Amino acid sequence: MSNKSTSVVLIGAGNVASSLAEALKGSKEIIQVYSKTLAHAKALGQKLKCSFTNDLKKITPDADLYIIAVKDDAIAEVCKKLKLPGKLVIHTSGSTELSILKKVTDKNGVLWPMYSFAGKSNLVPETPFFIEASDLTSKRELTTLVKEFKGNPYYMDSEKRVMFHMAAIFVNNFPNHLFAIAENLCKEARVPFRLFLPLIHETMHTIENKSPALTQTGPASRNDKLIINRHLALLSKDKNLKRYREVYKILTESIIESSHGGRKKR
Repeated sequence: MSNKSTSVVLIGAGNVASSLAEALKGSKEIIQVYSKTLAHAKALGQKLKCSFTNDLKKITPDADLYIIAVKDDAIAEVCKKLKLPGKLVIHTSGSTELSILKKVTDKNGVLWPMYSFAGKSNLVPETPFFIEASDLTSKRELTTLVKEFKGNPYYMDSEKRVMFHMAAIFVNNFPNHLFAIAENLCKEARVPFRLFLPLIHETMHTIENKSPALTQTGPASRNDKLIINRHLALLSKDKNLKRYREVYKILTESIIESSHGGRKKR
């Protein structure tokens, strides 16, 4: 799979598929794009100058590699309708098991890029890719593909990968939601959210060299009940902020448990 004549079919036309398509340029020939929504398939297909379809029955059987990059809850439905014996078929999901591909082909794999594709971001060098494969040859081919992406390959089975994927939710999705909450709090106070950027950057910089468990600060880490109760009262008082009270409470209790083993402040 290291030569340019290797042909690829992209099953999916969203952010992940688009980013992989960009990364595949120059090393692989993308010959077809599928999306359940014809307009999406057409848009990416025309951009890549290849054929496109919204009918799984019209997927060409002549490609060397098939990359399923659809939403996690759509993978099973796609696999039910695909039969590509002898072809290498992979999916890009962090939380979906490898075995879902068994009925599609006996040569299959997982190539999960642990990366946020919000805003159609392209892959960056050294992106971690987690690989699982049905056989040694497929594993080697996927490793070569990751190196062509200038990524870093790691090997992990389905059981460990779903745990790692869940950890990634805590690292990326949950903090981003908390940033959104903070932004709303800023709007209520009529102050710009950008004032928090130095603090965010410093937090990220600190955990590059230290365990997050050792760098926790704030009233919960000190079990400062006075400040905590003041914050909870503020969130309870304002009807626009009340929905954040439980989030604050749950996270505070978790920090206290982690920092103090559940012990109350004396």
